[in-house]
Amino acid sequence: MPYLFKMKIDGIDKIIIRRLVTDARTPILSIAREVGISGAAIHQRLRKLEKAKLIDGYKMTINPKSLGYTTTAFVGVFLDSSSQYSSAIKRLKDIPEVVESHYTTGNYAIFIKILCKNNDDLMELLNKDIQNIKGVLRTETFISLDQQIDRQISI
Repeated sequence: MPYLFKMKIDGIDKIIIRRLVTDARTPILSIAREVGISGAAIHQRLRKLEKAKLIDGYKMTINPKSLGYTTTAFVGVFLDSSSQYSSAIKRLKDIPEVVESHYTTGNYAIFIKILCKNNDDLMELLNKDIQNIKGVLRTETFISLDQQIDRQISI
């Protein structure tokens, strides 16, 4: 991914971003009234922020616990060779419970976040799916007991 240039944003841009980060469904006209400019001007600023890659996208967030996913785990994946990275990632993408992956420095080649219904499902996923991926030497698993912080970088 190419490095992004450091973009200058003004106070109005900051208000727009803060409102939409808090609630992406905030009506544009509501933000426009708050800052004292037209809805069209807000849309124009949003297009500028999107084009500059400051806004990466808009999404709805599902509460996994409401679907019965009560176990969150982080797994360090050791590969027998760094040349296995691409094929391992391709296989990990086929596992729906893997919700994040990171190519890292340090002990692990890959660090993933997994959501499972319970610890038994986690164990089965590790043993049957992840540890059977060609090139995976071993894994190290950390189960999250509680999450207190979940936020984006502040503007």
